[in-house]
Amino acid sequence: MENLSIQDPSMHGPPGPGGIPPSLGRPPPPQQLPAQMFTTAAQLLDLTDKKLMVALRDGRKLTGILRSWDQFANLVLQSTKERVFVPPGADPNSSRGLYADFDVGIFMVRGENVLLLGEIDLDKDDDPPPGYDLADGPTVKALAKQRKVEEKAREKAKVQKLSTIGFEGENLGEVLL
Repeated sequence: MENLSIQDPSMHGPPGPGGIPPSLGRPPPPQQLPAQMFTTAAQLLDLTDKKLMVALRDGRKLTGILRSWDQFANLVLQSTKERVFVPPGADPNSSRGLYADFDVGIFMVRGENVLLLGEIDLDKDDDPPPGYDLADGPTVKALAKQRKVEEKAREKAKVQKLSTIGFEGENLGEVLL
C-alpha cells in the first residue's frame, strides 16, 4: 500500500518527454509488505520442527514437536505429551507439588484455544519443574481430579454467597423451563 502526498507526481499527469506518462518512465518501487502482514501464524514458521510447550485455554499443558500449522494458527503436534500438575499441599505425603506426563500421540490444536506457546530448551527438557516431583500417572490424575472437584465446589459456594448480597453470577439470571 502506498502513502501518497499532494507533492507526489500523479500517475495520470501530463505526458513527459516523448509523450510517456511520468509514472511509466521510471521503474516501480520495490514492493514491501506492511508490518501487520506478519501475523501470529506467519511467525510460526521459525518454530516448525521444534519442540514446543503449548498452554491451552482450558488449563492443559502440552509438549510436542510442531509439524504443521495454517493461517488460523491451528497446530499439529507430533509425539505430544500432556503434563498434569498437582500443586503443593494437595498430596498429604509430600510438601512439594507433583506432576506426570501422559502420551497423547499426534495432537491437533485449534488456534483459538492456544493461550501461550514457546520453544523448549532441550538442555533443560529432562529437568523436573522447580518445586515439583515426578510421580506415577494414576496418582497425579486422581489428585488433579479431586482438586478440580474441590475448586468447583468452592466456586459454587462463592457464587451463592455473592448472590445473597445482590450480585448475579453468569447463569443466575436465567430461568430454566
